[in-house]
Amino acid sequence: MNNSETHSVCGLRREDFQTTINGKKTDLYFLRNSLGNEVAITNYGGAIVAIMVPDKDGNMGNVIQGHDNIQDVINSPQPYLSTLIGRYGNRIKDGKFVLKGKEYQLALNNGPNSLHGGPTSFHARVWDALQMNDNTLVLNYVSAYGEEGFTGEVKITVVYSFSEENSLQIEYMAATNKKTIINLTHHAYFSLPGIADPTPTIENQVCEINADFYLPMDETSIPTGEIRFVEGTPFDFRTPKAIGQDIDADNEQIKRGKGYDHCFVLNKREVGELSFAARLNDPSTGRTLEVYTTEPGMQLYTDNSGNGGKGQQGATFPRRSAVCFECQHFPDSPNRPYFPSVVLNPGERYKQKTIYRFGIEA
Repeated sequence: MNNSETHSVCGLRREDFQTTINGKKTDLYFLRNSLGNEVAITNYGGAIVAIMVPDKDGNMGNVIQGHDNIQDVINSPQPYLSTLIGRYGNRIKDGKFVLKGKEYQLALNNGPNSLHGGPTSFHARVWDALQMNDNTLVLNYVSAYGEEGFTGEVKITVVYSFSEENSLQIEYMAATNKKTIINLTHHAYFSLPGIADPTPTIENQVCEINADFYLPMDETSIPTGEIRFVEGTPFDFRTPKAIGQDIDADNEQIKRGKGYDHCFVLNKREVGELSFAARLNDPSTGRTLEVYTTEPGMQLYTDNSGNGGKGQQGATFPRRSAVCFECQHFPDSPNRPYFPSVVLNPGERYKQKTIYRFGIEA
């Protein structure tokens, strides 16, 4: 099996990701296709640390931000850097929600709000890993009752698969023994030019988002409840445009996000359909990324709080050197009854799928 090989296209080494945390072993797993392209994932937080794909001249580059050893992953200044997110991706106002008449209180780790399930959530857990074949990795985790303040014991399976078409598919499944809320996503930090020292800005990359509406937010990044038309705003990506064109626009929402950090309401013909969400093109390398998802929303985050931190093999990550397409349900959904529901009941099956397809535009 591929994973037993010591050689990797990305230059990362399994032994640098091997340790034991609370009796559970961490490791690095490689997914490869016959084209010689590669994805590297650690079972600590499901972090993706390499996506090796060619540019228009055939040069391979790593197009995702991450670290090159387990200690740096654990101690990252950006704890959600290219990791799995749960139980609840994005923010919940005041860290509070009500289920069956009972109020639950989560950790407040983002100003007055709860973010990404809390400080010790899925991104900071060792998942049980099983590599099925050269291009499929299965991660399993049981989130205990009361973990980070959430109710119910939830069993989660996440399947990463890398296709011959250079599509990285992430499939999520979950079940609970008690009524709870769930909103899973992946916080991949994409850098299509390839990580470097310094990693280039995203502002020249051309972005398209299949959304007629987005969710404005208040001063603490919680949705106001309004669902706003993108037309005539910096949030109109229905026609492709450079990310940098409006990223510093004189606009209240842009100022609140210090750039883009907003949830887009994806255009859907029916609930849960796997459909086109976004496309990114880097003119300098010709690399492209297309996003498809079953989820109703997608958070566009333009790495507005990046601080030049260090990553894999000497790369540095300045502000706005990555873009995130976090496919998910809407922020603060438990407190907005008219948003798509994030409630999971016993006997139900949570399922969703997101595909990141890499290509070249000459």
